[in-house]
Amino acid sequence: MTQKHQLLWIILPCFIALLAVTTIACAPVCSIALLVLCSMALLWRLKIENRSIWSIVSQYAAVRVVCWLGKRQRDRLESDTRDIHRVQEETLLMRLRKHADTVYGKQFDFSSIKDTEMFRQRHPLTDYDHYGEFVKRVARGEQKVLISDKPVILAMTSGTSGSSRMLLSTRETNTEFFLQGVTVCLDVMRRTFPVTDSLQKTLKLFYSPTFRQSEAGIPIGPNSSTPASSKHMLHMYSTPAPVYQVLNERDALYLHLLFGLKDRNLGMLESNFCSTVFYAFRALQERWKDLVVDVELGRISSSLNLTTKIRSALEKLMKPDPERAAELKAQFKEGFEGIALRLWPRLHLVLTVDSGSNQIYGEMLRQHYCKEVPFYSPFYAATEGLIGVNLWPLQESRQYLLCPRSMFCEFIPEEDLDSEQPNTLLMEQLQEGHRYELLVTTASGFFRYRIGDVVKVVGFHNQCPKVEFQYRRGQMLSVRGEKVSESMFLRALQRAVTQWPGAQLIDYSCVESGILGDASGVAQPHYHVFVELKGVRNLSEEQRYKLDHCLQDDSPIYRSFRVKGSIGPMRVQLVSDGTFKELKDHMMAFSKTSSNTFKMQRVIRKKEFADFLLRKTVS
Repeated sequence: MTQKHQLLWIILPCFIALLAVTTIACAPVCSIALLVLCSMALLWRLKIENRSIWSIVSQYAAVRVVCWLGKRQRDRLESDTRDIHRVQEETLLMRLRKHADTVYGKQFDFSSIKDTEMFRQRHPLTDYDHYGEFVKRVARGEQKVLISDKPVILAMTSGTSGSSRMLLSTRETNTEFFLQGVTVCLDVMRRTFPVTDSLQKTLKLFYSPTFRQSEAGIPIGPNSSTPASSKHMLHMYSTPAPVYQVLNERDALYLHLLFGLKDRNLGMLESNFCSTVFYAFRALQERWKDLVVDVELGRISSSLNLTTKIRSALEKLMKPDPERAAELKAQFKEGFEGIALRLWPRLHLVLTVDSGSNQIYGEMLRQHYCKEVPFYSPFYAATEGLIGVNLWPLQESRQYLLCPRSMFCEFIPEEDLDSEQPNTLLMEQLQEGHRYELLVTTASGFFRYRIGDVVKVVGFHNQCPKVEFQYRRGQMLSVRGEKVSESMFLRALQRAVTQWPGAQLIDYSCVESGILGDASGVAQPHYHVFVELKGVRNLSEEQRYKLDHCLQDDSPIYRSFRVKGSIGPMRVQLVSDGTFKELKDHMMAFSKTSSNTFKMQRVIRKKEFADFLLRKTVS
């Protein structure tokens, strides 16, 4: 520690103590808080050097407020789970009353609905087509169509299982997500991982999306966590504010990594989805030499396409640090297995969603880059809003407690999914071990809406179901009605990869042969599987067949079709290194979605994307 830093840590406690003494008479509570801050500052002094006093104080205050809110919301959630039918009905009726005076509310006479059963009898199950024209009217500026208040954003879905769709997002939905989701999960995090209750900074990987405007001037874009929606939290992150003005994702990621590497005392890695963290480490592996030079010389690489204003602001924050650069260089030269803890010895947690289509990235991070670092997957959420929270971070399988005040939920048993208007069940009617499609009535104008997620009930917390995400209906492989889910296929693929010596799975997608037409090359319908591997350049036909065999072991229906010859053998094709990063960029440009919300499509439905993968095939 330099003489300057030693002086800071002499002055800081004295400064806080002085404030405490001078406010004792008029504000005892403030005095206690300041004394606690003094103690915290001393306790964590080795971890927060190179920080301004204001940065420390503001972070401490923000953390304490969120902790207080989190405890209150957690206690409320616990109470709600003991009377689930009452809470769900209250939530439903509150939504209906609020939107009763809208065009849609009058059409279904929301004002006369008195209970859950009356609502279910009067209102049909719906999909997006039911709302398309109403959403267009809202986009044109018409008031009180679906919701009583004006949307703050027209939120675009990620388009995982089809075309990207436009939903409504309001201040209420954003506030409820924060209160019922963010604060509760932060409370869970600090109870489970007490060491995260520190004043260390977080490397949060998110980007500033490009928004367009509707005819009425309403912003159109993602409604996930963005720098603009997190302004009050930016001081807690290692990335300085000017970086969030950089719209080129490759350059912005470089800067995220640069300022993250400068901070040896980083405490957490965070992102909306695990894929973002994974591809950040891939970029780090490719560009570490340039990053080390920038740390050593205290500069911003001239290769980055930055405006003069942004470059100037960032360069003011850079100082030559040859000692840290040498430390980084030594760690990189040792390889990238377990690199996270070697770069940041006080790294306590990776906070990111690693279930569903992100499961594969979480497993690769835990096995390679982030060995021995705990992961917490906090939410089960969609563009429609918050669905569940994870109260059990140490559970290996990601289980989410449904949030009874976020949405009114109904469930279709898996065996009835193909019915147009099947009977639905309520939360208290579900059975452990069974799978259901989820329907939601949201705060933002969608009622009895089939979002396409299928979940498995794995237990109950008091009366409230705990669920595991299983698959998206639009992401099922089915060329003869066999219905192979994403989770089933991934398990088979992972088992097959263990039988390919030296291979490490990086990413994959599947295409049904009908999408490819003549390019499929086999008469019977079958699956094309495009895999990006590390460690091997080719596979024998026998090795490729291992995947088909593994899937037959897991799916008796698939096996029966294969035995009869109704489904042809799988075609496994290796693609070049970096293909799926390029595919991500291609898909995002096509759907106008943001990197903050992107999820890789495991079943490709668009021929354009399938042809892209064919062009990238190397074996």
